[in-house]
Amino acid sequence: MNQESTRTIAVIGATGAQGGGVVRALQDRGTFKVRALSRSPEAYDGLADEVVYADLTKPETLEPALSGAYGVFTNTNSFASSDTDEVAQGTSAVLAAKAAGVQHYVWSTLPNVEKISSGQFVVPHFTNKARVNQVVSEAGFPYYTFVEPPFYFQNLISPMYQKIPGPDGTPSWTMPASPSAGGMHMGDIDEFGNLVAGAFEQPEQVGNGQYLSMAGDLLSWDEIITTLQSQGHNIGYVEATEDPYFVRDMFSYMAKHTYFGPDSATKIADAIAVTTKPFTNFETWASTNMATTR
Repeated sequence: MNQESTRTIAVIGATGAQGGGVVRALQDRGTFKVRALSRSPEAYDGLADEVVYADLTKPETLEPALSGAYGVFTNTNSFASSDTDEVAQGTSAVLAAKAAGVQHYVWSTLPNVEKISSGQFVVPHFTNKARVNQVVSEAGFPYYTFVEPPFYFQNLISPMYQKIPGPDGTPSWTMPASPSAGGMHMGDIDEFGNLVAGAFEQPEQVGNGQYLSMAGDLLSWDEIITTLQSQGHNIGYVEATEDPYFVRDMFSYMAKHTYFGPDSATKIADAIAVTTKPFTNFETWASTNMATTR
């Protein structure tokens, strides 16, 4: 048994898309033991070696749940709490991990849109995660790493991005964004865990505050539609006028600065260097995950 396999990685958010993938990737690698933190441990049916109770809204539950862990991966849910709550929850997780003696902290974050755009664009579910970055940096962990997930390919088959008939009757995505505007870094979120596992395995390389951004592709809506049409989909796109939850700001920010911001190339290259498996591009993913109308 190697040294890593005797160490434990605690996963906060183990039942979500990101955390669940981290658990799977760590178990596939076999380099660490895995502890899932859950508000309902009795209902957990994942692959972790152990599951313990913890609740980000109850900071007193976190330090005991992290006791003895070598590393911690944390992802907070932007859409399940208020803006203030997400920053508070992220901060509580960092402080509890430090108090528990954690050696390597991996924080799932996103760019600070308000800072990058000098206030031109407001995208709370990006910026609120970025506001926790300084807390992570200043906590004093021996190793700490920032990982940034992309726009999920899976969003395109979720109810959130449901297609409706366009003016010509074609099933269409209707979004408050120009179809030609690019800058969307996209990826298969099921592969995000491979990046996190690689970060935990290579702390000397990426544990000094490096940012690792996962991207399988860089696309516009026009390019997405063209790819899908070439695969047999009857699909279109309509630019909407309504703007729920700063969606236009989000896509306008991407068009101007890209999803991962002005230093995206470096962050993506650093991610590619440590991930345990290559990232899949959209054409390949769509061909096996999106049913056609043929």
